[in-house]
This record gives sequence, C-alpha cells and structure tokens, in this order.
Amino acid sequence: MSPGEARRVEPPGSAVLSARNVIRRFGGLHAVNDVTFDVRQGEILGLIGPNGAGKTTMFDLLAGSLPPTSGHIVLNGVDVSREMPHRRIGRGLGRTFQIPRPLANLSLVENVMLAAQNQTGEKLLANFLNPFRVAAEERAAETKAMELLDLLLLSRLAHEPARVLSGGQRKLLELARVMMADPAIILLDEPAAGVNATLLEVIMDRIREINARGVTFLLIEHNIDMVTRLCHRVLVMASGQLIAEGTASEVARDPRVIEAYLGGAA
Repeated sequence: MSPGEARRVEPPGSAVLSARNVIRRFGGLHAVNDVTFDVRQGEILGLIGPNGAGKTTMFDLLAGSLPPTSGHIVLNGVDVSREMPHRRIGRGLGRTFQIPRPLANLSLVENVMLAAQNQTGEKLLANFLNPFRVAAEERAAETKAMELLDLLLLSRLAHEPARVLSGGQRKLLELARVMMADPAIILLDEPAAGVNATLLEVIMDRIREINARGVTFLLIEHNIDMVTRLCHRVLVMASGQLIAEGTASEVARDPRVIEAYLGGAA
C-alpha cells in the first residue's frame, strides 16, 4: 500500500496475529506463562499491566526477538514461532521500540529510506550490473519516504539530521521507518513514553489515520488515558499471565486488574 492510498477497512474481525499457550522461561522464572490471545484485523489493541508483568517479553516473542519455550505464534495462519524478525517483517509484521534510536547524523529522509525492503542496491554487484534499476529504486524509496514523513508531520524537517528531534518527534520518525516496510500489523512499544501532551495528541491522531488505512496495531502503554481513548480492546497481563480482556471500561472494573495494580490498597 502506498502512503497516499487509502484501503477499505472492515470492522475488526478475523485473527491476523495469535499467541497460543505461549510460555517463555528464563531459568526458573516464567516471564510469560501460558498466554493465549488474538489480534484481530483492523483493530487497535492495547496491552497493559504493572511493571514486570511480562509485556515486553510478550512483544519480543511476537516480533521474533525471542523464541517461546513452548506454545505458538501464528501470523496470518502461519506458525512463525521459530522465524527471525526479518522474516516476520517480510510477512507484514513491524515493530517500534520504547526508546527510538535513529542514526543521529543522517537526515530524517535517509533514516526512513534505510528501512526500505528488498532493494537491488543491497547487493554489491547489482550497483555495477544494474545501475539504472538501482537508481530508479532509490528515487522511488526517497519519494515514498517523503510521503511518509509528510503523513507523520515531519516533512519540514526531512533534510535535517535526526539528532535535532525531540523525544516525541523521534517516536513519529520511528513510526515512519516501520511504515516504510508496508506492514499490515505494527507492534508499538510505549508510544507515549517521554512525550509531552501536545505531541502525544499528534501521535494518537497519526495512529488513528494509519489504522484507518488498514493497518492493525498492538501497543504496550502505561498511559491509561491514551489506551482508553485509542484502543478498541485491552489485554491485561500480571505476573506473566493474561488476567483480563475487554474494553477499557470493562477491564478497569475487573477486580483482578484492580488487585494487580493496587494490591491491598484496592
């Protein structure tokens, strides 16, 4: 899907990404303990829980940074439990990180172009044997990168080095980079972390816009206001287990969730 092309969005329905009885152990610690859930096509799904709940480990399992000890990760009907992250990107699964690390001395557009997939110029000999094809692909990648920067409201800074960006702008650049690979599903790791209130509104608006183009989101977030306003459904983890699932208002009233967050103070 090109950045300027809208895609018809159906109501959230069939599962496009699933965890099935997933366990991840580190020695005797069950960081993720028998977790099962579905991410449905077209939705924005939130994953919340107190610190140490296993959320980031779950993301690493979904993205391929870690293999499960047991259980299965299923992407569009294919068991990808043992596939590496780059293979999952090729299948349409992208991921951002809580702390973006752009290449500080490269421009924004160069940072985004680096995320282009399957470029002929990646092969050394192709630069000599097919120089016109390599040049054409680079022009197309630059055009696409500029369109994405425009979508993420960063085009005025396109030729500035990434080091000039604020924390919130780096989150937007990270989203532009992952969009360069045309993902159908994006895993967002704490998009609100370290972002001021004004720029957070921009980030939420851009997530909604990208979702309206047909991209499914699963996000980890501690900002409950953002989760309530943005997410269609919410999953809650505690001590490595999935303890609740539903709308934000439903999980907020769940005694297990209250206990997990507040303990005896509940």
